[in-house]
Amino acid sequence: MTAPSPQRPIPATIAAVVRDGHVLLVRRANPPDAGCWAFPGGKIDAGERLETAVARELLEETGVRAEPLQVFDAVDVFDRDEAGALRRHFILVAVLCRWQSGEPVAGDDASDARWVPLADLGNHALATSFGVAELAHKAAALSAAP
Repeated sequence: MTAPSPQRPIPATIAAVVRDGHVLLVRRANPPDAGCWAFPGGKIDAGERLETAVARELLEETGVRAEPLQVFDAVDVFDRDEAGALRRHFILVAVLCRWQSGEPVAGDDASDARWVPLADLGNHALATSFGVAELAHKAAALSAAP
């Protein structure tokens, strides 16, 4: 199988797990955004449902089990080389998930995993990937809704 061309977006999921005023984030070990904090997630396999993909990726990256509840957003992420040429275009489908069990331990392609206080997301000392703070607050509002 050949690698996807940069003209064809790659579908992936991200898991937004909010618990007790904290959001579950991982420090990315690989590009794009290596070293930045982001939601756990990854590519959707052919024939795999969104809910299955997000739960699988969450468990692989963090050891946390969560129930996928609803898709609440989608974002474009462009991975560019040093000259600015497009290497890959990801479409990340954000899924709100309810924590079930486990505490975060970095696995798969994460170098760290932890519960981050929602209040710390505006802190510039915490380098985050693409609109993590905005999506985390959106997920928190949805998870608090009756």
